[in-house]
Amino acid sequence: AFVQPEATYPEIITTETCYEAADLGHPLIRASDRVRNDFELNDALRLLMVSGSNMSGKSTMLRTVGINAVLALCGAPVCAKEVRISLFSIGTAMRVSDSLEHKTSYFYAVIRRLRGVMELQDKDRPLLFLIDEILQGTNSRDRIEGAKAFVRKLTDRGGVGMVTTHDLELTRIVDTFDGRAANVHFVDQLANGEIRFDYKMRPGVVQTSNALALMRSIGLDL
Repeated sequence: AFVQPEATYPEIITTETCYEAADLGHPLIRASDRVRNDFELNDALRLLMVSGSNMSGKSTMLRTVGINAVLALCGAPVCAKEVRISLFSIGTAMRVSDSLEHKTSYFYAVIRRLRGVMELQDKDRPLLFLIDEILQGTNSRDRIEGAKAFVRKLTDRGGVGMVTTHDLELTRIVDTFDGRAANVHFVDQLANGEIRFDYKMRPGVVQTSNALALMRSIGLDL
């Protein structure tokens, strides 16, 4: 509160499940570089499926949502104009890695982490889940079916959350949630041979990709 006097104290909600924020930003990004977004999850909107090109801000948005939730539930000020938040358990699956020492493949590490998220569900408080690139490391058919079943179980048990993906096929999951889910996305712009990002979250599914452009930008002759 002293270092960032523009920070505000959240309103803690006990009568409904919600996490609603105006101008939410990451508190560890310098104010001059920080991009803020509005954000909403509640009983009516339980899932945000986040698509977008590489480096466009998907993972940073998950971290922004997560770190501000932790601050809010610790009684600290948050990096936002306004926040209303329930008493959540918080489960994340990000930066998962394999291990030769423990004979753990990347996919096995992923599903173990997801099991840990599911085990955080508690009848006394809802789960806020933040999952980056869900079920990476397996074929697309299993990924889609597995992701659909996993997210459905979390939301049916009262959880709300965000899931990022590069696989646009996964964004169709939203259509099976009877209006309780929505697609959002981040984009990039190519200008004068440079890829630029505004890090603003927009409604809908991303319509562009930048993988080839990024590969060429570092000298890969493709």
